[in-house]
Amino acid sequence: MGKAEIGEVFTISDENNEDQEVEVLASITNEGIEYVAVSFVEDLKGENIEDIDVFFLKVDEDGDFSAIESDEEFEKVSLMLDEMMDEEELD
Repeated sequence: MGKAEIGEVFTISDENNEDQEVEVLASITNEGIEYVAVSFVEDLKGENIEDIDVFFLKVDEDGDFSAIESDEEFEKVSLMLDEMMDEEELD
């Protein structure tokens, strides 16, 4: 898989090995590592934005996705996304 683009939809397997469609909401690079913020397509179709769960995947050099394994890394990427969203609101 190549570089993930915002708006791209792809399928991942959850912890129960069930396929779920997710959509890329944002792309963030930190210390040379690319991350994507994604949400389940089904959640995005809902009317209540507060019900949307956003999670992050790490993108390797081959474009493959993996879960973020540490709370520290998750917090760092989450903070970066918050800052990016705040900057976009100011523009």
